[in-house]
Amino acid sequence: MLGCVQPAVTSRVLASVIDFRPIAAVLGVLLAVLGTTMMIPALVDVLAGEDDFIIYAATAAITVFVGLSLWLAGRTGEVELLGLRQAFILTTLSWVLLSLFAAIPFMWSETRLSFADAYFEAMSGLTTTGATVISNLDDRPPGILIWRAFLHWYGGIGIIVFAMAFLPMLQIGGMQLFRAESSDKSEKVLPRAAQLAKGILGTYVALTFICGLAYMLAGMDAFDAVAHAMATISTGGFSTHDASIGFFHSPAIEYVAIVFMITGSLPFLLYVRVLAGDFSRLFANAEVRLFLGLAAVFTLISMFEQVRGGIAEGETALRHALFNVVSLMSTTGFVTVDFTDWGPPTDALYFILLFLGGCTGSTSGGMKMFRIAILGSALVQHLKRIVYPSGVFPVRYGGAPIDDSVVASVLSFGFLYLASFAVISIALNWFGLDLVTALSGAITAIGNVGPGIGPHIGPAANFAGLPDSVIWILSFGMLLGRLELFTVLVLFLPSFWRR
Repeated sequence: MLGCVQPAVTSRVLASVIDFRPIAAVLGVLLAVLGTTMMIPALVDVLAGEDDFIIYAATAAITVFVGLSLWLAGRTGEVELLGLRQAFILTTLSWVLLSLFAAIPFMWSETRLSFADAYFEAMSGLTTTGATVISNLDDRPPGILIWRAFLHWYGGIGIIVFAMAFLPMLQIGGMQLFRAESSDKSEKVLPRAAQLAKGILGTYVALTFICGLAYMLAGMDAFDAVAHAMATISTGGFSTHDASIGFFHSPAIEYVAIVFMITGSLPFLLYVRVLAGDFSRLFANAEVRLFLGLAAVFTLISMFEQVRGGIAEGETALRHALFNVVSLMSTTGFVTVDFTDWGPPTDALYFILLFLGGCTGSTSGGMKMFRIAILGSALVQHLKRIVYPSGVFPVRYGGAPIDDSVVASVLSFGFLYLASFAVISIALNWFGLDLVTALSGAITAIGNVGPGIGPHIGPAANFAGLPDSVIWILSFGMLLGRLELFTVLVLFLPSFWRR
């Protein structure tokens, strides 16, 4: 009897064991790439005559060594057969581990950040959040400034591939809706990720180059143009100046930023199709139309508030309103003026914008437009059922009815998003932040926006000087929001590891 049971038990145990070799191999490659790119700020500092190039070279050597070691340890695994549980683990570990090594230059270089602050800065960069603890940016060596911008750029391409290759298969937050257009029906994710990365990377590089060129034509020098182009296309928001885009006092530069912040907020897969000749798909996309429509409405409201309050008028009011609305909706977080001086109505309006985000398959954060659309459609459907109990009113997206499982997934995501916002807000308030700072800090972290509301972390300030406990909570919030909540939280379920 025991002899019959033992093989069955053993097979179940073996089935529940996760093969970490392919995870280690992929992490190793990502770390090796990150380490290699650390030579970029090293070269920049060499050309600028700064001594910090030694720091980047040493960190690059350490990171590449660890990356190659992980790759060698895991290369015997079948990387091309990465399964769903492995995908969950790999995704979370990628951002956690990459942030750890990306933080080293912030600790060892001229910035001399503490480990908590350095990890926060690195996580903010790789999640394209743009919140910073570094002050006096105008006086910093160019190496650290270009490193911050590159972290945005590197994290941005990772986010696009993650959103279009991994999330539809993991069926998180309604993302299964995009499974047909972004992938095949396979349950294995790495081949699809590699294919999408190849298709999107060229577009990503080309748009970054065009953005940088546009910044130069508008008046930026080459260094600022490159750094801001990487931070704009990735909708990150790190600047080379404390005053952000406002440093340049240039309407032309502001309009360039507006155009490319919008560009970074739209689905990159659509750009690939546009380049293939399918121009009709871009503005026929339901998310794109909703994003542009909401941006227009909120811009008009913001402009009205400026004119009503005597703050600005005409083209200036329009430009300031459009810039700030696009910056917050795209979750870039660039600033030109301190909009918190415009009064409580504007603060309330912009606080709402912190929740929205851009489109699926872009570099932006937030709840995403397709979820906003589905939640709105579900609300209308429910109201109609109250009035007409026997009626049939399917939830629609883009004019087509969608499956109830997608609606349930989006509703679950919406609930968890608000619950996470509430829990992190309470935690931040518990550790000493005032209510306004706690609320805006929580949503700007989860939404990967950057600046918050209020005098402490608003557009005219940064996150420097906050207690380490607060910094760690915000770092976790950035990770949680960037990886769509469920990807991280599912790892805390005992059943995930017993499967």
